[in-house]
Amino acid sequence: MITLCMDTSHIYLSLALIRDDEIVGEVQEECWKHQSEEIFPKLEEMLSKLSLKSDDIDQIVITKGPGSYTGVRIAMTIAKVFCSMTNKPLYTLPTMLLYAGMEDCRVVLDARGKRIYTCAYKNGKAVEEERVEYIADLENTVRDEKIIGDGQLFGKETYYSNMAKNFLLLKNEWQKAENVHLVVPEYLKSSDAYNIHR
Repeated sequence: MITLCMDTSHIYLSLALIRDDEIVGEVQEECWKHQSEEIFPKLEEMLSKLSLKSDDIDQIVITKGPGSYTGVRIAMTIAKVFCSMTNKPLYTLPTMLLYAGMEDCRVVLDARGKRIYTCAYKNGKAVEEERVEYIADLENTVRDEKIIGDGQLFGKETYYSNMAKNFLLLKNEWQKAENVHLVVPEYLKSSDAYNIHR
């Protein structure tokens, strides 16, 4: 069973090929706003190194957001087209859960406009709602927390974990799409936190 995993929702292009339960190929490169240009050459290169073709891919796993409006749609569009044309399964995973993996941490991703996407995790599970917050409103909360993502927004280290490894670790969290055509990005733009008055 060959699984292609893709995340283009934030600043990284993250790709992984998993054969059964082993990572056999991976890419994790920072290419903000260039994922659409890089994804096909990187996919081709990764498959070629393993003497595989696109027909060998049995299923795809993608992140569904939140993240960049355009970024989330890059991997999602590729996956939806491929899976609908080949009738192969498509699975989704929340972006911030992928970034957290199995760590006890808070994921923080820049949402622009002095806002962040954030959620706290323990052992591969969210312990609160994913939401949009103003950076200023979370400064006291994050002081003693381990941050994954854009830590620089709070004067901490910017750290991203290994996405390929996390895709595999979170296999039990993959959500199968019953209808590929109904898979849509999750942006959190309608959350109450996004509408905080300033």
